[in-house]
Amino acid sequence: MVASVSALCGQMLVVGLEGTELTSAEERALAAGERGGVVLFRRNVTGGIAATAALTRAVARAAPADSPPLVAVDQEGGRVMRLGPPLMPLPPMRRLGDLDDVALTTRVAEAHARELAALGFTMSFAPVADVHTRDENPIIGDRAFGTTPERVARIAGAWAAGLVRGGLLACAKHFPGHGDTTVDSHLGLPRVDRPRAELDAIEIAPFRALAKSPDIAAMMSAHVVYTAIDADQPATLSPAICRDLLRADLGFEGVLFSDDLEMKAIAVPVSEAAVRAVLAGCDVLLVCSRAELAAEAHEALVREAENSGAFRARCEEAAARSLAMRRRVPPRPAPDDATLARTLDEGARMVFELTRRLSGEP
Repeated sequence: MVASVSALCGQMLVVGLEGTELTSAEERALAAGERGGVVLFRRNVTGGIAATAALTRAVARAAPADSPPLVAVDQEGGRVMRLGPPLMPLPPMRRLGDLDDVALTTRVAEAHARELAALGFTMSFAPVADVHTRDENPIIGDRAFGTTPERVARIAGAWAAGLVRGGLLACAKHFPGHGDTTVDSHLGLPRVDRPRAELDAIEIAPFRALAKSPDIAAMMSAHVVYTAIDADQPATLSPAICRDLLRADLGFEGVLFSDDLEMKAIAVPVSEAAVRAVLAGCDVLLVCSRAELAAEAHEALVREAENSGAFRARCEEAAARSLAMRRRVPPRPAPDDATLARTLDEGARMVFELTRRLSGEP
């Protein structure tokens, strides 16, 4: 599939970029196949939509023709929005969940996805499939579609369907559920102490429902300890969760992303976390901020793959899964400004309808 161990391991890394243009080092890594894609943040899109489209085109041009890059973004809605106007302003997903309108949710997500796809994105790290069950949760809250697993599964499924119709890949997160935590995993290591039966009935239930959906190309792991399943390590590093629960029990066959390995919930060095996450069952690793840490993760993966046939086989499985997904939806930015403008106009009309509905109008 790939020419070298270095490229094999690189296909499992999706990284953040430094600024609004590709650096020469970032371009070389993509061209060598040593990165499987990028995730953009606010620091990368400050130049407006023209500059953002230019950046995603540069990423697509840099990658080998047979290995289209992932171009991802966290554009959930509400307080998690990397791109501002003139793209659609999305409400917190809880507002859509409260409407409980599958058809409307799908149409909103489709219009939103068409905008992102026209800018050259290929994946939205959404829908959030966490169930909000704890008011003091500092990180999920109104990002969740609801407080019951049934509502979350139904409306998250509708959001994923709309993303796919609009030309994006969908990624359900944060497996197996971040809604009952009291710690932000960006800052520390959360724990969920529910008994296993409660985990199955609440946290895991939406992911179980979504696992067989053709609209869910990927899921993202949570940096959370679930004591009833694995009391010693967070889900991202746990074979009991990533492999036994997600693959064997839920039957999920798509791509499993790690959440950002730079988050403070992961107490070990990124290089060690990268190897452990792949061994646990993650297929793609996110390293979202520091280029030197992405390089350390890559070096650690290459070193382990050169020393262990079993680990190399695991990398081959993961990279093949990632590449197959990316080939389904390569970057397809709008061919010209007029096409992009029409797409944004369609989004504006959808915003008008959504605003009416959220205000209580029929």
